[in-house]
Amino acid sequence: MGWAQTRIVPWDLPPVNRALPYYRNRGTQRLPLAGTEAPLMAHELPSPLETQSISAEAKNLQARIVTPKGEIVFKFFPQEAPLTVSSFVKLARNGFYDGLTFHRVEPGFVIQGGCPVGDGTGGPGYRLKAEFNEHLHDAGAVAMARSQSPDSAGSQFYVCLEDAHFLDRQYTVFGHVTSGLDVARRIKVGDTIKVVIEPAKP
Repeated sequence: MGWAQTRIVPWDLPPVNRALPYYRNRGTQRLPLAGTEAPLMAHELPSPLETQSISAEAKNLQARIVTPKGEIVFKFFPQEAPLTVSSFVKLARNGFYDGLTFHRVEPGFVIQGGCPVGDGTGGPGYRLKAEFNEHLHDAGAVAMARSQSPDSAGSQFYVCLEDAHFLDRQYTVFGHVTSGLDVARRIKVGDTIKVVIEPAKP
């Protein structure tokens, strides 16, 4: 769910709950982390039946993120990350993301949003089981941020602005940008989000 501020953390120290980056440089590492504090309003984790239904539907859906800089569109990977995709779609359809911001921007690395608190500490009121998969952290990858526990993702997501393969198979990649990566690279901290779930364009 997000990094609220920049901090250099030694490799051998455990990550903190607030979403802070870790820099891989002389024995340090940067990772997309997320806080685990309570959300402003709790939402419900998709049920197994909802997950089955939404993930099947998501094969033909896309997400359109409307921002002041333009639109970012991405496709889903429901086969590899059915729960994560279903959660994102359900939250978006309930208007959870609308009006939230990108609270973390790392040029040349990622943009991150989806925190209801706005500082990287909030979530939807539940945690997602990790669905690490073979999709890589290429430029345009869309994945869920988390805290130290693999099963701690919630609502906060990030978009890779460039390749970041040191994150591969450590975070759930659940989509990939199909248009608007140039928009993502122009995002600034505080830019607002509106997520529209719609039929995928051929």
